[in-house]
Amino acid sequence: MSTLPSSGVNPRFEAAMTLGRCWAWFVALGAILVILGVAAIGSQFVATITSVLLFGSLLLAGGVVQLVNAVLARTWGGFFLSLLAGIVHLVVGTFMVENPIRAAVDITLILAVAFMVGGAIRVAYVLFQRFQGWAWVLLNGLITFFLGVAIWRQWPEASVWVIGLFVGIDLVFNGWSWVMLGLAVKAAAPKVETREPAFAK
Repeated sequence: MSTLPSSGVNPRFEAAMTLGRCWAWFVALGAILVILGVAAIGSQFVATITSVLLFGSLLLAGGVVQLVNAVLARTWGGFFLSLLAGIVHLVVGTFMVENPIRAAVDITLILAVAFMVGGAIRVAYVLFQRFQGWAWVLLNGLITFFLGVAIWRQWPEASVWVIGLFVGIDLVFNGWSWVMLGLAVKAAAPKVETREPAFAK
């Protein structure tokens, strides 16, 4: 004999109703992210320094947590690993906070190398292994590779805008995704409400 859940309502129906009531928050969050992204793109140097300082602060906080965890759990087998991770986080975080411009220069160089290596790997993989949709992967690999080359050729001058530009673009795309999700949920909410609640079997 089947049993009903405590609420008697299908969990998927409840989830859809909850999302339907939160659509405005999704749209508001997306709009805020888009505005921040546009501001970051418009002020790339400020966005770059802010991103480096924020990331450095997070590393400092993570290093402190790692060290405290290592001291409190010093009998744990991973004591030295946790201690080493905490020290590395503190050193790197301190460097980024005290020298954000130099940190931006180093991070930009790492990004350029990562793009070139990642793009080259994608291109090489497509050349030796053909599969459905391989042309898009090849195009992505070429764009990524040449983007890395372009950043590397303009390094270190590119350091003042690359990170801020990438952060701004990421914020815009994420914000737009939240806006579209909110609008989609709003459009689907009336349809869900008109249906008879489905009971679990």
